[in-house]
Amino acid sequence: MKMKNLSSFIFTIAICLFVASCSILGKKNKSGALPNDGQVHGISSGGKYTMPQPPGMVYVPQGTFQMGPSDEDPAYAFSARNRAVSISGFWMDATEITNNQYRQFVHWVRDSIAARELKYVKADKEGNEYVDWIKMKTIKWNDPKVLEQLGQTKLMLSPDNRIFGKTEIDPDQLIYHSEVFDLKEAAKKENESKPRTTFVVKKDVPIYPDTLVWIRDLTYSYNEPQTKRYFNHPAFGNYPVVGVNWQQATAFCEWRTHLLNAFLNSKNRAQESDFHLPGEAQWEYAARGGRSQSMYPWGGYYTRNKKGCLMANFKPGRGNYAEDGGFYTVRADAYWPNDYGLYNMSGNVAEWTSSIFYEGGFTFQHDMNPDVRWNAKDSDPPLMKRKVIRGGSWKDAGYYIQNGTRTYEYQDIAKSYIGFRCVIDLPAGPVKGRRS
Repeated sequence: MKMKNLSSFIFTIAICLFVASCSILGKKNKSGALPNDGQVHGISSGGKYTMPQPPGMVYVPQGTFQMGPSDEDPAYAFSARNRAVSISGFWMDATEITNNQYRQFVHWVRDSIAARELKYVKADKEGNEYVDWIKMKTIKWNDPKVLEQLGQTKLMLSPDNRIFGKTEIDPDQLIYHSEVFDLKEAAKKENESKPRTTFVVKKDVPIYPDTLVWIRDLTYSYNEPQTKRYFNHPAFGNYPVVGVNWQQATAFCEWRTHLLNAFLNSKNRAQESDFHLPGEAQWEYAARGGRSQSMYPWGGYYTRNKKGCLMANFKPGRGNYAEDGGFYTVRADAYWPNDYGLYNMSGNVAEWTSSIFYEGGFTFQHDMNPDVRWNAKDSDPPLMKRKVIRGGSWKDAGYYIQNGTRTYEYQDIAKSYIGFRCVIDLPAGPVKGRRS
């Protein structure tokens, strides 16, 4: 009986000490200010942290895997070698970015330009002009009066470019103004004394998808219906966006970051990390789904399951495109996801990464979060503009949809078989029913 009372007493003391220790850190007085007692109590960085799981994203936990080919290299390209690599945790889009999601970006740019043309702007104390989004919500884009008012602006097609006089938006005028801070350049020892403006990179990026890729990529093939309907028809809303080059995909990530942080700032919440394209190592680690040596995201050595069903959208056999259930692309959430909950990491569309394609890159890159980047300028030679693409696509043979296969495309080139998805570096969310 005495032992029981003693145990209860010790437990009560432990609880009291725990509560007291929790109240010590960051202790404030009744007015909300820290006590002026000459001691260190800590100051918050500002804004409360309540970031939930980003919509449509899944968490990829930290870990180590064998990066590189899981089978022989039939092309003998020797552009990758198998090595152990460690990756920290991150959030990744469960699917490729869809037409609907990218259309939100296009409409935001369209509305921003239209607001300036219609003088729907407001200025702050410093004289900087911002879009008045409350007024912009009143605009009805199917209203003939609105189109007539905008018809005299540069946003719409000029009269000589219209078909039967129909007033339409000029896609070439949908330009996103990008401003980023080049951290890698600023971190170089030789750049320590340079002013901050040296590392601010400003660029205008046309962001409307190139719908003509369906005809350009597939010579002597009837693909006009895809050109006319794929991006704009509601039937393809949940299909992966294509015709977007690397620069446009990067601009989407930058806009997505601003969209999130503007909302968090309005709620007095902490700013978050940037959305960005996954590094090559990040992408492969996520594609493997925790299966280090598997050839495909589903963990097997074959493109079919035990029932003979194809596991991805690619080019089976000698070209039976329809056998896997898709002729061109399919919905972004088609087929079974891998063990991390990621869809179509193999097939459907190949995906842009942030990494430069360099044959010897695997030789000198780090084994902790490796990523070899190069911010190529328009004036750089084509060799410096190669970006790694991963996953293979609806038009590729089985070799290209393997986890370890790497290839490239030039950053200013759009294709009918390349899309992308985003990642963001955030802490893992709390487990349901448990405190983190």
